[in-house]
Amino acid sequence: MVSAVALTALTIMSLAALRGWRDWIQLKREELAAGHVAVTHDATVPHAGSRIEIADLKERLRKLEAIAAGVDL
Repeated sequence: MVSAVALTALTIMSLAALRGWRDWIQLKREELAAGHVAVTHDATVPHAGSRIEIADLKERLRKLEAIAAGVDL
């Protein structure tokens, strides 16, 4: 009896999760069809990739300045 109740509960939870997943996928399809993606970050904060690129450029600049000054790295 307990196993039947547990199996029923698992089935109900699985069906609810599947319904949520399908609805989420449909939402994403509608967003793509509309031609825009929801903004998930603040527009004033640069992307992580941009920050990494800027840090890389600063490091390169520091090395070039050290080479120009004759400092051995």
